[in-house]
Amino acid sequence: MKRTTRIEWPTLALAVAIYGGWMAVTAAHALLPVPLLMLAGGWFLGWHGSLQHETIHGHPTRYRPVNDLIGGVPLSLWLPYGVYRRTHVAHHRSPEPTHPRHDPESRYVAGDGWSARIARARSTLVGQMIVGPVASIALFLADEAARAWRQPAAFAREWGPHLIGVALVLAWLRVVDLPILTYLVCFVLPGQAASLLRGYAEHRADAPGPSRAATVVSRGPLALLFLNNNLHAAHHADPGAPWYRLPAVEAQRHGRGEPRYRGYRDVIRRFAFHAHDAVRHPRG
Repeated sequence: MKRTTRIEWPTLALAVAIYGGWMAVTAAHALLPVPLLMLAGGWFLGWHGSLQHETIHGHPTRYRPVNDLIGGVPLSLWLPYGVYRRTHVAHHRSPEPTHPRHDPESRYVAGDGWSARIARARSTLVGQMIVGPVASIALFLADEAARAWRQPAAFAREWGPHLIGVALVLAWLRVVDLPILTYLVCFVLPGQAASLLRGYAEHRADAPGPSRAATVVSRGPLALLFLNNNLHAAHHADPGAPWYRLPAVEAQRHGRGEPRYRGYRDVIRRFAFHAHDAVRHPRG
């Protein structure tokens, strides 16, 4: 990953806002009605996922240990930063993006088993929002449990630091008297739903270009939540560009032929009850 040569203050300020906001919302949880707590909790967990994506790409400093320290706090509880980093780097280096055998972040399947049935249930945006958060976490944890048996040393290297971070997050939740079940329902699952909304239309197996990436043109709150990663084709074209420069990258490469959506309203209108595409990859 390309790294910055200086401190990127917008990203550093963003990290302060995310962690400060998360601490404030968890501390004030008893004062907030459940719908508002889910909205705020989902926002900060989704925002934190976007921040982790930035730190994996070498922001906001040129020092990886500093970036990992900034992004590595496991607010989601279930996703080790080391696993996310390894699989996301592999996604960018994949010789065939979107293919489930070559791209660890592919939403496609290669066969017709139970994984294909789950993928079909998640093929519409409504299905993704309802089934996706629990299914994606459960599938990930099942895969990691199998990996623990096959690769115990590698598993321990990634999960050891993660569990230490989880213990610190749980300690804070105990300090603010926030029950773990409430945290899961009002923070973790809505945050994962936000990430799945961003990722729903960002790649297509039949899209032109080497990255098979799409563009969702949005400059509203969701663009801030996703740190402009909705401009996904631009991100793949220049993966070292920080989030606040991606609109300029997109402006320079407008009209390259990738799928384009006029904001998330367009994505919802087209795919709320219609599958984005076939869940089985066209190349088997």
